[in-house]
Amino acid sequence: MNTRDGRCVSLWQNSSSIYQARPVTGDNSFYDVIIVGGGITGVSTALQLQEAGKKCLLLEANHLGFGTTGGTTAHINTLLDTPYTTIGKNFGQENAMRTAQAVKDGLMHIRRNIDHYAIRCGFSDADAYLFAQDEAQDKKLRDIAAATLDAGLHVTTTPEIPVPVPFTQAIRVEGQAKFHPMQYLFGIAKAYEHIGGAIIQRCRVTGVENNDLVEVETTGGKFTARDLVYATHIPPGVNILHLRCVPYRSYAMAVTLEDEQYPEDLAYDMYDPYHYYRTQEVDGQKYLIAGGKDHKTGEEPNTESCFTQLEAHVRKYFAIKEIAFKWSSQFFEPADGLPYIGHLPGQPENIYVACGYGGNGMIYSSVAATLITKLIMDEVSLYAALFDPNRIKPVAGFSNFIKHNADVVRQFAGKLFPSDKLLQLADLAPDEAKIVQYEGKKLAIYKDAAGQIHAVSPNCTHLQCDVKWNTSEQSWDCPCHGSRFDADGYVLTGPADRDLERVAIESVKKSKVF
Repeated sequence: MNTRDGRCVSLWQNSSSIYQARPVTGDNSFYDVIIVGGGITGVSTALQLQEAGKKCLLLEANHLGFGTTGGTTAHINTLLDTPYTTIGKNFGQENAMRTAQAVKDGLMHIRRNIDHYAIRCGFSDADAYLFAQDEAQDKKLRDIAAATLDAGLHVTTTPEIPVPVPFTQAIRVEGQAKFHPMQYLFGIAKAYEHIGGAIIQRCRVTGVENNDLVEVETTGGKFTARDLVYATHIPPGVNILHLRCVPYRSYAMAVTLEDEQYPEDLAYDMYDPYHYYRTQEVDGQKYLIAGGKDHKTGEEPNTESCFTQLEAHVRKYFAIKEIAFKWSSQFFEPADGLPYIGHLPGQPENIYVACGYGGNGMIYSSVAATLITKLIMDEVSLYAALFDPNRIKPVAGFSNFIKHNADVVRQFAGKLFPSDKLLQLADLAPDEAKIVQYEGKKLAIYKDAAGQIHAVSPNCTHLQCDVKWNTSEQSWDCPCHGSRFDADGYVLTGPADRDLERVAIESVKKSKVF
């Protein structure tokens, strides 16, 4: 089974193994392009650049699909989370049409990869249904329908929807799709390697120097390239984009149904946060995948309750036989509704970024791959200005990046803390965590199911905000910019690129463990 950045197991990781990359041989120190991040954006971009004739290296801190790609619900939709009403208001009607064309092109590119490389990933066409449930939502739905039609998508009103949920009005948007994201990811990774691309997993970037060329320091050595692409969901280090992208967590579950009434299309209600539904067949078994209950990262004190609420919602409308999988995942919401794809603000022209996808990472990953490839190849793109990260101006103090991301002041080096005393302070039951004060210092303490104490500094190594415990995923999450760490402080999700400081704990006799 694959692993990902949390305790909960997703449907996708359960039905895939850890990717086995080919050994990198020959001259492996210089490349045309280095791509950082082994999710769907990174691999899609690497493949397209390699196809264009570039010599590429993809670096992944863990293994392919470890992050959000392994936790998505994999709706491939041109009916976007940010409605075309908002896009038109923020960017104008012409750019709303341009956005719609960009995501349609992205979907076509996914189809092309699947057909060209014969990728078996459960891909199938689907329509998307957006439905209202009260008078206020009816009006909003009519506005969205008109704006979506004006943007160039095929929209019709419909008297029925694919899910057994009461509704007042609904629209149908044709030309959507769904697939198994890990199978697709592995398929394009194999295609990329087959045409000469290199992948190094478990290789974290620790520093970047940019003169005429980009020198990338990693835990696996130093590499040099002409161009660098950050496909890490949010760029590491400190950058203005961290002030323009808000981290959220969303919850999902894959369930089997007693009556076998699995919806074949995609469906969305209009609450905020909204609920979403679809079906995927994996290894001969169909699963209803439902999601929702989004909240800002680190701001929900009881994340397990989000699963409870989602389960109650699904049980209200569906005859659940078994909840086979439940998981949560992280996404970053952009300030103005569109992602940031292009040159990284405050950095030289040969450093690129793709982030801020909201809930539409599957489709925007292909948009990013095509756009960044065109930028690196010095080709014209109609979408470059629309998604340009520099549509926001860097502010003083935020031009620094990885090289200047200083370590948090080390508070606990050389100190040894008695675990029995910490247990008394925290008053923890097994599988609980808490931030406590001890001798004038804060410690983030977790007691595992066996009674073992894990203690770290609660200061996020990105910008030193205090982390919060995520009960369902068993991680320390930063509410400021979305960095996440496991119980022992190891980085799970950026923008932090350094682990939390671990606290030395004095062992105790078994009689004292309670």
